[in-house]
Order: sequence, then structure tokens, then C-alpha cells
Amino acid sequence: LSGIFAQAGQYDYDVLVLFDYNNLNLDTDIPKYKEKYIIAWSMGVMISGINETEKIRENSVSYTAICGTPFPINDNYGIPERIYDLTVKGFSELSSKKFISRMFNGKKIPGVITKRTLESQKSELIKLKKYTPSEKVKFDKVIVGENDKIIPTKNQTNYWTDKDVNITFTPTGHYPFLMYNDWAELVEICRKV
Repeated sequence: LSGIFAQAGQYDYDVLVLFDYNNLNLDTDIPKYKEKYIIAWSMGVMISGINETEKIRENSVSYTAICGTPFPINDNYGIPERIYDLTVKGFSELSSKKFISRMFNGKKIPGVITKRTLESQKSELIKLKKYTPSEKVKFDKVIVGENDKIIPTKNQTNYWTDKDVNITFTPTGHYPFLMYNDWAELVEICRKV
């Protein structure tokens, strides 16, 4: 599991971004904080609840799921399995570009999305299907993109509707981060539960 620490400029907090789920061994030392706000996006919603990421969850005061569920590869609560399997089977440079375009609902993509190799991306897709989803994390807040073409909005709604959670629908696709000016704005939204 790769991690990047960044100080959030003038704000009094750090941001740790975790990505590349090929390996869940956390190779980043996480400082001890009095409180943490977990913001999990897409497949990260599932990853945030599995045993290997328990160290990250220590002292967490809030959990926010963005455009995902604990069951992201699921006919009712995530990407339908057949579609996921076909995506993995036909994964190529062209399909990766199509995926990114769908993530942004065909809108202009802001710069480089990833510098990872196709092999790394494909192996991650294969590995994600092998992890065992868990509902051990209780999310307080959920943000769902009304036009999510990756994890269908309907399937996210199916999962979260009967949970005791504050759901916010945004007029975005799978990547809602462009509607926020900076991390501070997103963190403040996540603090208001």
C-alpha cells in the first residue's frame, strides 16, 4: 500500500493519500494523531475496512465514504461482477482511457490522472477482487455522485439507504473532487456529520 504525506498548507493538519492496492503492507510510518478523519473513495471504501488497514483507523473520529461501498464488486452494491470481469479481461491502454473518461463523465480531464503502468493497474484490478469486503467500519457520512458511471449510483444507493448514515448526493460522476476548492473544504464537510 503506497502512501503520500502532505501538509495541508496553512491548515493545521496533514493529508495521507493511500493508493495502489496491489499490496496492503503499509510502508509508511503514520504519526500518532489525537484524531483522524478517514475519507475513503471508490475501492478505498472497501480497503478502509479490511484487517490490513487497521493501523490507519486508530483514533479515527469520522468515516466518510465517497462514491463507493464496502462491496464495490457486487451486482447489487457495486460494479456488477460481469462488467468488472470483462473490464479486467480486456484491460488495455484504450480501455484505461475510456475508464478515465467515464470517471469524469466525458468532461475534460484535469492533467495526468496516474503515472502507474498498465500492468500495475491491471494487477490491482485482479487483486481487488481477491480481498474480502467487511462492514466493520461504520461510516457516518456518504457522498454519492448522481451520475456515477463506474460504481452505479443506484447500487450505491441500494447499499447505503438502510444504513444509519448521512447521505449527500452531488451532481457529479465518480470523481467528485473537482467540486471542492481544496482539502480543507472537503475535510470541513466530513467533520459536519
